[in-house]
Amino acid sequence: MKTLYTFVVAGLLATTMSGCVIVAGDRDWDDNDSWESRQQSNREAISKLELNTSRAVIVDQLGAPSFSDAFVRAGKEYRVLFYRTQRTVSDGETTRDETTPLIFENDQLIGWGHESLANIR
Repeated sequence: MKTLYTFVVAGLLATTMSGCVIVAGDRDWDDNDSWESRQQSNREAISKLELNTSRAVIVDQLGAPSFSDAFVRAGKEYRVLFYRTQRTVSDGETTRDETTPLIFENDQLIGWGHESLANIR
């Protein structure tokens, strides 16, 4: 009797679990916005940036960055916002090598790109 009960419970669990769906993919972006279009949108916006634009204006245009850093050097405050602009590995996660850094000195845009960031650090 106990064996029959175990099989019945196992059978019920197996049939109810078969309706589960696992969704994998790029969860860094809203469902309404594919990662491809977001990357393209970020690249286009970055290509139109003007130096000395305030950080607040850029965040309004591009939204929240994927990553951000801040540091002080020689009495100047630097902030670096990293926006996703390309995909390197299809793993559903954004890494820094898939982003373009925007560099701000005292909240004004002074440059973008990994080479510009390396020159400041």
